[in-house]
Amino acid sequence: MIPRTLDAVMPDSNRRAVDLSLLAVAAVWGSSYLAAKDSVDPEGVFAFLAIRFGIATAGLAAFLAPRLRGLTRTELASGSTFGAILAVVLTLETFGVTRTTAANAGLIISLTMVITPLLDRRAGAAPLPAAFYGAASIAVLGVGLLTQNGGFASPSLGDLLMLLAAVARSIHVTVISRVSSVRPLDLGRVTLVQMVTALAVFVGLSSCTGRGIGEVVGQMTVRSWVLVSYLALACTVFAFVVQMWAARRTSAARVGVLLGTEPLWAAAVGVLVAGDPVTVVGVIGAGLILAGTQLAKVVESRGAVAVVGRQRQGIARAGTGLVRSCRR
Repeated sequence: MIPRTLDAVMPDSNRRAVDLSLLAVAAVWGSSYLAAKDSVDPEGVFAFLAIRFGIATAGLAAFLAPRLRGLTRTELASGSTFGAILAVVLTLETFGVTRTTAANAGLIISLTMVITPLLDRRAGAAPLPAAFYGAASIAVLGVGLLTQNGGFASPSLGDLLMLLAAVARSIHVTVISRVSSVRPLDLGRVTLVQMVTALAVFVGLSSCTGRGIGEVVGQMTVRSWVLVSYLALACTVFAFVVQMWAARRTSAARVGVLLGTEPLWAAAVGVLVAGDPVTVVGVIGAGLILAGTQLAKVVESRGAVAVVGRQRQGIARAGTGLVRSCRR
C-alpha cells in the first residue's frame, strides 16, 4: 500500500526524474560487461579487481563517512561474510566476461532472478507456483540457445563461468536476505565492509597469481584508467547512491522493473558498440531469457512466496541491488 501511495502522490516531473535515474543505473550496469572486457585480460583479473575496488571503496567511504561511527560488530561480521562471497561472484564474472561476449555475459547473469527464489526457500514458506518453474525452463532453454549462436557446439568456458557467477550471485543475495531479516543492519555500512573485504581478497590473490598490481598499473593506458574509474565510480558508487535516493521516492516494484532492464542494455551495448555477432538462434535465445526471467519475477512476486511478507521481498531486492552495485 505504501509504495503505491508514494507513486500516486509524486509529481510527474519527480517521477520522471526517478525513473530516468534508475534507467541510467541499469544502462551503466549493462555497459559494465563491455567496459570490463576491454579493461582486463585473464592473467590480470585479480590485480584489475583490486585496482577497481580500491577506487570504489575510497569513493563510497567518502560518501558514507558520517555514518561510519555507528558501525557495529554485527555489521562488521555480516559484511565480512558477504564480502567473501562477493569476491567469488566478481572472480567468476570477470574471468567469464574475458572469455565470452559482453551481450552473452549480461543475458546469462540475469538468470539470478530465476535462481534466487529457488535458493531462498525457508521453513514454512509456501511452495513456488508451477508457473514459476515453467518460466525458469523458458529462461534455461534461452541460455542453451544463446550459447549456441555460433553453431551447435559445447558452450564456451566464458558462458559456463557466467552461469556459475549467476548461481554464486544468487547465493550472495540469499545470504544477505536471510541475515538481514533477523539482524538490524545499515545497508551503507555493510556494503562498505563487504567491499573492503573483497578488496583484501583481491589484493592477496593478485600477489600470488597472474600479474601483480604494480605490473598491471605500469601497463595501464589513459583509456584503461578511464574504464576502471567508470566501473568503480559509475557502476558502484553512483549506482549505490541512486538506489538509496530512489528507494525513498518510489516503490520497490518500480525499482525492480526499471533495474530489470539491465540485460537489454547489456545486449544493446554488446551488439551496437562491440559488434557482438547477431544470429537467429542467438536472438531467439536472448528473447527466451528475457521473457523467462521477467515472467518468473512476476510470478514469484504475485504467488504464494509473498505470504512470508513484503518486508522480506524488500530485503531481497536490496540485497540484489547491493551485489549489483558492488560487483562491477
